[in-house]
Amino acid sequence: MARVVVIGGGLGGLASAARLAKLGHEVTLLEQSDRLGGALAPYEHEGHRWDGGHTLLPAVLRDLFRKSGRPLEREAELVALPHVREHRFADDSRLLLPGGSRADQLAAFDDLGPGLGRTWCAYVDECADDWELLRRDYLERPWSPDVAPRATTRLLHTRQSLHRRVRRALPDPRQRLVAGFPAELGGQRLRDLPAWAGMTAYLEQAFGAWTLQGGLGTLADLLAQRLGTRRVQVRTGTAATDLVVRAGRVVAVTTAAGPVDADVVVVAVDPRRLPALAPYVARTMPALPPTTTHLGLSGDVPDLTHETVLHGDPTIVVRTGGAAPDGGHTWTLHARGRIEEDLVTTLVRYGVDVRDRVRVRVDRSPRELVEAWGGSPEGVLWQGRGTVSARLGPRTPVAGVYAAGAHATPGAGVPFVGLSAALVAQVVGPA
Repeated sequence: MARVVVIGGGLGGLASAARLAKLGHEVTLLEQSDRLGGALAPYEHEGHRWDGGHTLLPAVLRDLFRKSGRPLEREAELVALPHVREHRFADDSRLLLPGGSRADQLAAFDDLGPGLGRTWCAYVDECADDWELLRRDYLERPWSPDVAPRATTRLLHTRQSLHRRVRRALPDPRQRLVAGFPAELGGQRLRDLPAWAGMTAYLEQAFGAWTLQGGLGTLADLLAQRLGTRRVQVRTGTAATDLVVRAGRVVAVTTAAGPVDADVVVVAVDPRRLPALAPYVARTMPALPPTTTHLGLSGDVPDLTHETVLHGDPTIVVRTGGAAPDGGHTWTLHARGRIEEDLVTTLVRYGVDVRDRVRVRVDRSPRELVEAWGGSPEGVLWQGRGTVSARLGPRTPVAGVYAAGAHATPGAGVPFVGLSAALVAQVVGPA
């Protein structure tokens, strides 16, 4: 039995702690804030609860709960959403993007224009090939360049950017906006991303969008309960300040309250926060979250799907979901681009007017969000093909130290963060 210390109480840390405790290790989790969940946890203010968003690849969550105890279906209800999102374009055309069906996506794009369904599905087919290659040797199994197939290595280090693939494959600018949206919302530039980063389009088409009954924030609560079941020692309000390394191997984690002895450490926060790891990720930068505004609305409001993308400059994403008193509504706005006026005013220009419905409002800048969460949930900013080897995870150069979470391999987003914890559990192994 190893003494495992997990640094960070976001999804990556919670999932790693639950998996390793089930494998028989003695696990302690350190979280600097007073609550668990990180960016996954809902935001609450004046009786309102904002909890929007969805996830892809529900199998990742099912595997996490099955490998750490009771199946997810015995804890909560996974809900398939009818659509991935709605896209509204500057020319007033709209696309309600279906998920889980190639035929439905083909028809939806054909409604935008003749032949657009065929070119869209051809683009997604190319992304599907990338997924199948990376899934086997990079996403679901710890990456080892010495034994990986040459085709996987070539793909990981491809010179083709996502920008180039999108421009080549998709003739309509609206198709390009849809293809680039997930990455650009995460703060990435398509010119700096490898072409295989577009495989999100395939995941949306093949698996659709999902949430949990009660919102994705429920996931943080369920995992916190799972840690109690697995007897994980959880220390909130405790920030890890560095690692103690002797003879090249970790032996403890330092905190303001003193060192915590460890045989294994899982770093589920930005590794640049720990001086012992910072030199190994000196070439990386975080991808910052979007500007965010939470609105508490009353009365009749426009009937929007769970996620509506209003394309322009700035692009605004409206996410519904959460709870409000007295039959009200909760919206969360995420904005990327040139923000030169109030976001609610920008909504009016985009055809969504709720100015006289706003009862509660909370504006949160990217900097405020990073400070509140102790790092960016968007992970590492891609700066060309060298980024794939600049990230850590699941292994690190320090013996006994592993990396999970958005800043580790394979990256940001609920499915990939969940996969990062599974990779760490594979490498550490049972007690």
